[in-house]
Amino acid sequence: MTMPLYDQDDLRAAPPPEAFMAFGHSFGRRFLLTVDTEEEFDWDAPFNRDSQAVTIASAMKAGQAFFAQAAVPPLYLADYPVIDNPATGPMLAQWVAEGSADVGAHCHPWVNPPHEEEVSTANSFAGNLPEPLERRKLTALRDRMAQVIGHAPKVFRAGRYGVGPNTGRILRDLGFQLDTSVRSGFDYRAERGPDFRGLPLKPYRTGPDGDLVELPLSTAFTGPLGAWSKAMRPVMERGGLTASTLARTGVCQRIPLTPEGVTSAEAVRAIDHLLAEGMDLLVFSFHSPTLSPGKTPYVRSDADLQKFYRWWDSILDHLARRNVTSVGVEEILAACSR
Repeated sequence: MTMPLYDQDDLRAAPPPEAFMAFGHSFGRRFLLTVDTEEEFDWDAPFNRDSQAVTIASAMKAGQAFFAQAAVPPLYLADYPVIDNPATGPMLAQWVAEGSADVGAHCHPWVNPPHEEEVSTANSFAGNLPEPLERRKLTALRDRMAQVIGHAPKVFRAGRYGVGPNTGRILRDLGFQLDTSVRSGFDYRAERGPDFRGLPLKPYRTGPDGDLVELPLSTAFTGPLGAWSKAMRPVMERGGLTASTLARTGVCQRIPLTPEGVTSAEAVRAIDHLLAEGMDLLVFSFHSPTLSPGKTPYVRSDADLQKFYRWWDSILDHLARRNVTSVGVEEILAACSR
């Protein structure tokens, strides 16, 4: 039976029930590892168009070797400075050719040509830009990726998750098939970004004529009040004493599936919670500069980097015990075909 079409340009909008997807029994329980593959910059400094350094090719090689040994094909969501870099662009192309990784697009608009807008916090969300400029930036990124990788990317994630009212139609027009920008349970309006609090965790069709598949990043709300997570989310979003007390006591804790700021014990709890809720596909994420000490707040030293890899050892072992296996982009798209 063909699913009714769902026509939606604005990827910030909640889908109707008929837009949700089921992968089927043969798909099993799977996980997708995504990496926001981006330039290195000071996370505490203002956005800077000149901050385009990409110096972590060797660290990325080490990370890729680790995941290849575990038979996990990462999805590297690469932004313009990474794909345009003479070291990292061809390296990603080689991994794709070998079949050990997938590559999608990731737009940081302040370092993605054409450079026509004022650099500001609001404009760091590409969805806030005028439609023609957002389109030109995503077109430039797609075309450069096609030159380097050998084919146009099929997957997109907005930098800072900055989708807007026109993003869905632009992605569809540029040939993208899958978006993974939605971070359910998070609200970025304080910086003029999107509000994802009302959006679901399960995959669904979106975009014009339902031509895009949305794979939200996975987040669990655990604890005795987890069942009331929608009601608790405003408190968790605002942070402060109440939110920290809820999390510390385990009454209600928001746990995204990432090694960045999340312990392995917390991630295990989140995995089990999501599986119990019937999630067939878990989406993990981290930032590529985290693979090199001192590039992000999450890995400051060699000791931190070792903890990062131990986190993955623990999580991959737990996923294996729960019979959750890795999956690549093409298999997901095949399972999504109507």
